[in-house]
Amino acid sequence: MELLNDVEVRVLGCLIEKELTTPEYYPLTLNALTNACNQKSNRDPVLSLAEADVVRALDRLKFKGLARLSAEGGRVPKYCHSLTEKFRFAPPELAVLAELLLRGPQTVGELRGRAERMASFDDLTAVEQVLEVLMELNPPLVTRLPRQPGRKESRYAHLLAGEPQQLAEETAPQPEAARLRVMAEDERIGKLEGEVAELRNEIAELRRMMADFKAQFE
Repeated sequence: MELLNDVEVRVLGCLIEKELTTPEYYPLTLNALTNACNQKSNRDPVLSLAEADVVRALDRLKFKGLARLSAEGGRVPKYCHSLTEKFRFAPPELAVLAELLLRGPQTVGELRGRAERMASFDDLTAVEQVLEVLMELNPPLVTRLPRQPGRKESRYAHLLAGEPQQLAEETAPQPEAARLRVMAEDERIGKLEGEVAELRNEIAELRRMMADFKAQFE
């Protein structure tokens, strides 16, 4: 699946959320969707998108098969997501995915508390089962992040925008001690070369000024 950018992630998350929380107003008009994207509650980070930003994101999501123009009648165009048709997701899967899209990495407990407004979960195990479904897809849509120092629970993140930054940083191999020394030496040499170049420029400028000064007496 082609990766999403930050605006596409927000637009898709909002379409899912509003279908589950306010079905009477879904599908969404462009104005309603833009307001949902810029909502200050249940959003991390808070964004300030223009309608043109949302239109571009909708066009890209449509191309990727994740959103579409609603077939419902009316004079105002309305938009909806296509995840139910594409993945056969039930409300619990959609709710968990929406929370990850809207608020970033979260623990099982955080997901249960926040996703309850969109779907019912009997207990934490029910949330874990949903996460397992999302992680076992091919390709997976969710991953478990390494547990952070000082935290008892692991967090989960969506993969629609690619590998989370934390996971990429923690799984990248650490450079060898010799490489670190070489990098430090290269940095030191680079600084010295820069200083030499500056001195050469200053000397050249002084010579030019001296030549101009002598020329005044010739």
